[in-house]
Amino acid sequence: MTKQMGGRKKRGNIDALVWLIILGGLQIAGCAGIGPRTVDRDRFDYISAISESWKRQTLLNLVKTRYMDAPVFMDVTSVINSYAVEAQLQAGFSWQDAPLGNIQTLGGSGKYTDRPTISYIPLMGERFTQSLMRPLPVAGILFLIQAGYSADYVFRICVQTVNGIRNRYGGRIMGQDADPDFIELIGLLRHVQQMGGLGMRVKPVGEEEAVVMFFRPSTDEVVTREVKRIREILGLDLDAMEFRVVYGSVAANTKEIAILSRSMLQILIEYASYIDVPESDAAEGRVFAPKKGGTETESLLPPLIRVRNDASKPGDAYVAVRYRDRWFWIDDRDFHSKTLFYFMMILFSLTERGGGQEAPVITVPAS
Repeated sequence: MTKQMGGRKKRGNIDALVWLIILGGLQIAGCAGIGPRTVDRDRFDYISAISESWKRQTLLNLVKTRYMDAPVFMDVTSVINSYAVEAQLQAGFSWQDAPLGNIQTLGGSGKYTDRPTISYIPLMGERFTQSLMRPLPVAGILFLIQAGYSADYVFRICVQTVNGIRNRYGGRIMGQDADPDFIELIGLLRHVQQMGGLGMRVKPVGEEEAVVMFFRPSTDEVVTREVKRIREILGLDLDAMEFRVVYGSVAANTKEIAILSRSMLQILIEYASYIDVPESDAAEGRVFAPKKGGTETESLLPPLIRVRNDASKPGDAYVAVRYRDRWFWIDDRDFHSKTLFYFMMILFSLTERGGGQEAPVITVPAS
């Protein structure tokens, strides 16, 4: 009887051990599909991280420009994540009837590896010149207006002069107020745009394609009067309905509009001139304090952006960076500043990037 019970016990132990081996094998097999399950998580995590770092990098370079410190941009060129799961299961058993009874052993080991490979390329040399020093393409500026962006802010941010009429510029070397005609011009363009009286198109001129700005006929007396005033300010033909737009500071004739567009570096300088800085830094000559007043008032030309600063980290910031032992940030409730900060980031896509530098070749193990 005792021998029969011992046999059953041994058989039960063997069955239990077999089941443990089977369950362990199933668990290892379940880990074999780890790759597909990481796609959704990794994609959105990296999107959030890259987006946030881009915002912080842009704000930091604005602040550095304000302090006449060299802006440095670092592009993320590739993100590769490599996962590896390794598992090993060992089992063994032995038994004897008496006096020691039966003995079972079960062991296992596992390893999980996550190897993210992120490549960066600093913006320098030819790529720096292409992206920051080259003026924005005039066609791109006009198509922003065509796409629905407000004409007054597009001209105010992207244009230095139009037919010789000067925009405001906040840099120390070229610091200047906007011409009164420029302020009136961008206000008129905005209203005519809102009333549907302003349009752009591309048309062939000889062997090239030219960008043309035109005014649509309107039965609205106000729009008609404003279009006439725009022509007068720019010195355009009062009877012509469309005008060729070219890059330059002076128009060749009365049917041409010459736009001297800004580079991204000039736009950075202009945005940076609105950043609040500690009064002590300005008093000690650490940072330039632009003059106030003149033609620039809150009602005519409100600040492009409001960047606050404090010694303490802000609690409710759209984007914040630390520089010179102080925090600089844009308030998350300041929708105007958030909108124009976002617009400035979009402008980077209008600059042509140099294609001479290639991302490094990375080999990812398949196992």
